[in-house]
Amino acid sequence: MGFQPPLQSLRFWLDEVIAADGLRTHCPAYDSDILSAVLEGAGSLAAGAFADLNMRGDVEPARLENGVVRTTPGFAAAYKQLAGDGWVGLNATEAYGGQGLPEAIGAAAFELFTAANLSLSLCPMLTQGAIRALDVHGAQALKDRYLAKLIAGEWTGTMNLTEPQAGSDLALVRSKAEAAEDGLWRITGDKIFITWGDHDVADNIVHLVLARLPGAPEGVKGISLFVVPKRLVGADGVLGEHNRITTTKVEHKLGIHGSPTCALSFEGSLGELVGEPHQGVACMFTMMNAARLHVGLQGVGLAERAYQAAVAYTLERRQGRSVFTGEAPAPIADHPETRRSLLLMKAKIEASRAICLLAAACADVAHATEGDTARDASLREDLLIPMAKGWSSEVAVEVASMALQLHGGMGFMEETGAAQYYRDARILPIYEGTTTIQANDLIGRKLRPDALSAVAKLVADMRATVASMSTENDLSTSGAILDEAVMAFESAADWFAQKRSDADAQAGAVGFLKLSSEVVGGWMLARAALADGRRRMLFSFYADQVLGQVPAAARAVMAGAGVLIAFDPRTALDAA
Repeated sequence: MGFQPPLQSLRFWLDEVIAADGLRTHCPAYDSDILSAVLEGAGSLAAGAFADLNMRGDVEPARLENGVVRTTPGFAAAYKQLAGDGWVGLNATEAYGGQGLPEAIGAAAFELFTAANLSLSLCPMLTQGAIRALDVHGAQALKDRYLAKLIAGEWTGTMNLTEPQAGSDLALVRSKAEAAEDGLWRITGDKIFITWGDHDVADNIVHLVLARLPGAPEGVKGISLFVVPKRLVGADGVLGEHNRITTTKVEHKLGIHGSPTCALSFEGSLGELVGEPHQGVACMFTMMNAARLHVGLQGVGLAERAYQAAVAYTLERRQGRSVFTGEAPAPIADHPETRRSLLLMKAKIEASRAICLLAAACADVAHATEGDTARDASLREDLLIPMAKGWSSEVAVEVASMALQLHGGMGFMEETGAAQYYRDARILPIYEGTTTIQANDLIGRKLRPDALSAVAKLVADMRATVASMSTENDLSTSGAILDEAVMAFESAADWFAQKRSDADAQAGAVGFLKLSSEVVGGWMLARAALADGRRRMLFSFYADQVLGQVPAAARAVMAGAGVLIAFDPRTALDAA
């Protein structure tokens, strides 16, 4: 079965649920007809050229030949179709050729491309992040030179943080910048794990690179951000000579084989400063924050693709007798555990999709408004981003694993594609900040005293939904389960906010991220159930299978680090 874009679900979440949270009121660019047109167009391209190339990217990966990266056959043409149709600049500023549509609409479209072909969709994702960083932090001359080409998709963008000795700890970055002529800088250093760091699908690559100026302070406060193009760009926008950047390796990875993940050597490459000196991490975080939401959407999209494959296979594969119809041999979709697995997959996909779209909509409202409305929307976005990235990426791995399991032995074979979904999904909880990093961000930054109002407002909104459900006979029981889960979430949030020791807080951080996301996802499913009676079964199932476990999870989260302090891996084998 080919990929079937979930247009109805995306349209329902945005138009019938999330738009009520201020998107329709505060964002004039949001329009139901435009949303439908965007979804139809993105769905057509995703289900066609992108999906058709997904398995080919897995078996014919990008490769380095004589210093040049060659991408999977067909990728360049599909990318040019994407760029030519304006998808790269969907949310970008109209001043440089973008369409200026709300982030929420762009998020919905991006999910479709990701579901169809994660490896290929990573290229425009990084470009969109580079566009945002330059638009927010770049000097006018930089914007004039680069934005129009990036927005048109004629050039692509990358994010260069990681070095052999510096992964998540950017304080260890060693790449250096030395003054050159005409206010330029020469960048020297090695970067690794650079997604789409080199390729043959566009005319130029605009690298955003973290490096240190002479005499810069130690640590993250001494890092600056530079634009370093693969080919130099004249003041008139004309491409010049290559810029002393060598691709030394294309990584051999567990998954996303079609995406060229490169090691790059900058050898006195010319670059220009973005933003203020020593503020590179803050500037880059604009790109990173956008990327984190996009990774969450990647999780949703990949989970959707794996789920669809599992449904198709379980309807086709026959084995045993159906306890529902008595048919034998029956489709394995007629076995209770198969149905439970499929319904759990579906429920978690819908919940994670709702969280990601809600986060994007909050960004739109924050951008379009001022005062308390903007502040509240921004704080809610901040609270949701680690959930969107952390939980949705973990859901993708869980759903892809369940899909492979439902395929049985055939899932372990490459022919069905189930194995590829699992391998591709496994990177999602790792890059753009691991799940642990997202969890520590949630408890460390999003539960600080000046941000706790966001938690209080979220709890109030969830309780308002519970109150609405109490008058619905077929939802009151499930609503009570949601109420208990909300109370557990609030108790755990209060526990973290009370200045716990670092050990106690970090010991429970990932568990808190998971239960927080499950509760917020459950709240969104409850809102969906109130908006559409056909969705009540899904919420009731989620309440029984997921929300009912939240109070116990909260107790585990608040257990502290005592047992972890007592457990010493150095002597663990001796103790065993």
